[in-house]
Amino acid sequence: MPFIMLTTLIDMLSIGLIIPVLPALVGGFTGSQAEQAFWYGVVTFAFGLANFVASPVLGALSDCYGRRPVLLLGFCGLALSFLATALATSLGMLVAIRLVAGAMQANVSVSNAYVADITPPEERAKRFGMLGAMFGLGFILGPVMGGLLGSIDLRLPFFAAGSLALVNLLYGVFVLPESLPADRRRVFAWSSANPLRSLRGLTQLQGAGPLVAVIACSGLAQFVLYTTWVLYTTFKFGWGPQENGWSLAAVGVVSAVVQGLLLGRLLRSFSPRRLAVLGLLSSTLAYLLWGAATEGWMMFAIIFVNLLGATVASTIQSIISSAADPRSQGQALGAVGGLNSLMAVLGPVIGAPLLTLVSHLPQGDWRIGTPFYFCALLQCTSLIVVAAHFRRERVAILRPNH
Repeated sequence: MPFIMLTTLIDMLSIGLIIPVLPALVGGFTGSQAEQAFWYGVVTFAFGLANFVASPVLGALSDCYGRRPVLLLGFCGLALSFLATALATSLGMLVAIRLVAGAMQANVSVSNAYVADITPPEERAKRFGMLGAMFGLGFILGPVMGGLLGSIDLRLPFFAAGSLALVNLLYGVFVLPESLPADRRRVFAWSSANPLRSLRGLTQLQGAGPLVAVIACSGLAQFVLYTTWVLYTTFKFGWGPQENGWSLAAVGVVSAVVQGLLLGRLLRSFSPRRLAVLGLLSSTLAYLLWGAATEGWMMFAIIFVNLLGATVASTIQSIISSAADPRSQGQALGAVGGLNSLMAVLGPVIGAPLLTLVSHLPQGDWRIGTPFYFCALLQCTSLIVVAAHFRRERVAILRPNH
């Protein structure tokens, strides 16, 4: 765990660095807020599309050849994409770079498979939470550093992120051990790496099939949030890179504290299923409140109140991982990563136009929160699906006793 946690921390730190400044970099090639929102959606779409196609392939390759070589490929892809982005001279170049980066980068799903390799099923929710805490720490430090560096020079955070990714590559080469023993590997087959077939395989996992819809809706809400957060706060509150950096760092603080410190304690009192329901309820309310916020400080207050929302991903993922065969963790979690990447494709397609529709409204208008109201609807749908699924499970367990 210490090896993969440090790897994940450096990985997310490098990604967090660019979040506050990528929209502004896109804006340097555009002439209006509406055009900026549209092209930022295109750039984000390119990464998500390539990642959707490649994630199941890279996950299946990690089941065949081990997690370590696929992680190293991802670190290499990240470093090249960040450094190339820093040197980009046109929107077309930015889009091409994000396509290549998305195709090479499946570190999240492979890291989760790594954790599943070394963890018994009953401990996975807690271990996924520990990995999620590293995501949170990366988002504490990364966006703040990105905001500060971006206020000096808009391209400086990309050079810093590329350098960190190179450090991670070197760490992986010399320190990171392999987690998948040879006797648990399986032969690679292109048919099983097909992204659509891998999604169908997820729906057939006993006890977890309907949760695919939850991953889809929650993932879409998350990526609409990622796509629109910086531009939303800019349009509504007049925030710049520094304010956005601090707000994203606040999200990281909550994620790190909840998943690294509180999740284990919560799991002693609540099952992963009960925690997933409570987390979805909390996040539904949070999206509604973010959209309706009238002052910038309210965004921070909602972030810190939405503690249980940070538990959803780890609990749902642990249920799916426990339902998958030990020899196909990479493929199953790669499919989860692929599904999230598909939502990353749809997020900008939906989020950017929603924000474009309200970009002409005066600063502070409640209607600018339209993307967040849409996210609340998605989370509410997830909550209904989860509650119905877990209720059917309980009925199925009790019925034979009657």
